[in-house]
Amino acid sequence: MTMDKPKKDGTFFLLYIFSFLLLWEWLRPLKELTDTGHLSVFLAFVFISLMMSFFSMPVLPAALIKTIIILYSVHFMYYEGTFFSSEWFGQLINEMTANAGFLLDSQWTELSNVFRTLLFFVLLWLMAYLIQYWLINRKQIFVFFFMTMIYITVLDTFTPYEADAAIVRTVIAGFAVLGMLAYYRIADKEVMKKNLDSAKKWMVPLVVMIAFSVGIGYAAPKADPIWPDPVPFIKSYNEESGGGGVKRVGYGNDDSSLGGPFVGDDRVVFAAEADGRHYWRIETKDVYTGKGWVAEPGTTMPVEFLPKQTIPMQPFEAGVKTEQRTSRVFPQIGYPHIVYPLGVKQVDAPVGNTSLEFSLDPSTEKILSVANGTAGSIGPYSVTFDYPVYSVEKLKAAGPEGLPADNSANTQFTSKYTQLPEGLPERVVDLAEEITKDDKTWIDKARAIERYFRSNNFVYDQNRVAVPEEDQDYVDQFLFETQRGYCDNFSTSMVVMMRSVGIPARWVKGYTEGEYKDTLEDGRRVYEVTNNNAHSWVEGYFPGVGWVPFEPTQGFSNNVQFEYDTKNNTDTQTEEDDKEDTAPEAPKKPETPEEQAKVDQSKITFSDGLKKAGAFLQENLKKIILSLLVLAGFSAIMYKLRAKWLPSFYILLYKYKKQNKYLEKAYIALLKQLNRYGLKRENGQTLRDYANYVDQFFSTKEMRRLTTKYEEYLYRGDMDEKMWEEAKKYWEFMIRKAGA
Repeated sequence: MTMDKPKKDGTFFLLYIFSFLLLWEWLRPLKELTDTGHLSVFLAFVFISLMMSFFSMPVLPAALIKTIIILYSVHFMYYEGTFFSSEWFGQLINEMTANAGFLLDSQWTELSNVFRTLLFFVLLWLMAYLIQYWLINRKQIFVFFFMTMIYITVLDTFTPYEADAAIVRTVIAGFAVLGMLAYYRIADKEVMKKNLDSAKKWMVPLVVMIAFSVGIGYAAPKADPIWPDPVPFIKSYNEESGGGGVKRVGYGNDDSSLGGPFVGDDRVVFAAEADGRHYWRIETKDVYTGKGWVAEPGTTMPVEFLPKQTIPMQPFEAGVKTEQRTSRVFPQIGYPHIVYPLGVKQVDAPVGNTSLEFSLDPSTEKILSVANGTAGSIGPYSVTFDYPVYSVEKLKAAGPEGLPADNSANTQFTSKYTQLPEGLPERVVDLAEEITKDDKTWIDKARAIERYFRSNNFVYDQNRVAVPEEDQDYVDQFLFETQRGYCDNFSTSMVVMMRSVGIPARWVKGYTEGEYKDTLEDGRRVYEVTNNNAHSWVEGYFPGVGWVPFEPTQGFSNNVQFEYDTKNNTDTQTEEDDKEDTAPEAPKKPETPEEQAKVDQSKITFSDGLKKAGAFLQENLKKIILSLLVLAGFSAIMYKLRAKWLPSFYILLYKYKKQNKYLEKAYIALLKQLNRYGLKRENGQTLRDYANYVDQFFSTKEMRRLTTKYEEYLYRGDMDEKMWEEAKKYWEFMIRKAGA
């Protein structure tokens, strides 16, 4: 017996509403635990998708509308200007093409925010489809309800997300959906007539049961937890080691001897209010000794400045796109230094009766607070900074030729940030050159080195970390022997390898963004930074752009934003190929100048085309394969779902045709669609018998009426000029039935 699909009345509409509320619970924590913004846009997309399903919108129009909504939402979030323009569409295509390559190379951390947003929309699209499938086809949604409960409780246990209200909401929505689906299953099994009266007899007790259960659960006394909180146990698991040579994590001034294990320290260093996540810098160091880092002996005097004055640091060149932001710091440990993001412009702190100023060391970029002539800690302060958006096009154009003219200042800058110890093992330089041999630009070389630490057998570890021997180099030991360590190992190794291939780089230390705690009414987020968040990373210098952060450490992700330009990156390569193609050849004596010129021109054109085609295939092979795979997957899905979208196609094809000859074509198309639906016509079965079988299945009369018209057409020909016009309404009704 074929189970009827639920009648889409008011009760069934409530099913979709409660299912939407369940899916909403998956999105609520994102606002607090991630940098995901515009949640209302994602919620609106989910709601519209479910409503399209409720009203049984055909597949193709629904997919088109959803695609337009996604594109418009992405434009609204990330792009400027009008939606109806080819410029932003070209930017989007370049963005997708570049990120598709990262997907093929498993470079997940390289994916841009635009591409992640597109993937998130696709995920929500699939979730909305699954909910529709569970509601209509399966009439079971317990698995989704159960997974929602697990998701919420895990977040409540291991994250700052408070899920008390979320659990209550999920129980109410989940029980409501389960109860209504149970009603529809029983009604189908018992062949009940589903109307408002029968629904009330089921729904009223269901509402009473849910309200009673939630009320009892809210009012009943709560027992204390039987098991201890697992989070402190997990955090303390890595802190049980002690003994000699084990250090405690946190900020320290001495980095001259790196290596060895350390134990965690969850003491709070400071709290911060910020618009988003960013690293907190303290200082940089330039001189690598083979064992660690030391600051270059000061050749310049410290620079003094007052609160709200512009800080004399310029990490970005004038053409870099930036956004001014402000973060507020609440120190908990009395350090005299200031923590600040890259691009800091001002520090503002309440002065009161104290004479407060700041001192900047130009060599290390460390900022100290000086009150009444003495360095010491201060209370809460704000830092105003420029948040950069780096242009990939400018980064690819940045290289050694972009450095200032050869003079003493340039020589001093280059030697400072490409310094390497005399005893550095040659195999470290050889490895850096091997990793970057296929890359032409500095940014590609730097990214290749950064990816090297993520794609090989390197392991992040805080405990089993070796200390180099007296005659052993710290980087060499990590790269070729242990391949195990923490941020200092990864960041130091990347700086040394970048310098080995001529890219200016420096070692930076400070803190990560910390642990999210709360969201304020103005949308700003509160983070708590402990000693466990102490960290080191890399900054590389690119002429025309400035300093760019890199994050080679396993388990950490770079929060730097890159912007892909619309200009095709293959233009430069094409120009280079053109130059090679026009290289002079040995002169040949022509029979006539005009004939030989034509021959030469045709040869050059053919060779030029072959070389360009070969270069294009070589550079875009992965993209072409990915496009073909996507096309093949889309074609397979469309073929699998053809029973859903073909009726809409046939209606568009035949509805506005007036000649009677289309009656035969439309009728044959209907027979094929009914066969795909599952109503197969037996061998030898007459059209009238088959029409009776179809009408009996659907409880209709239209198939018999259409068949009568079809037989009249076959036997009478085109005598009745309006035969197709009269039969069209029966045909359209049946083909919609067969596609529902």
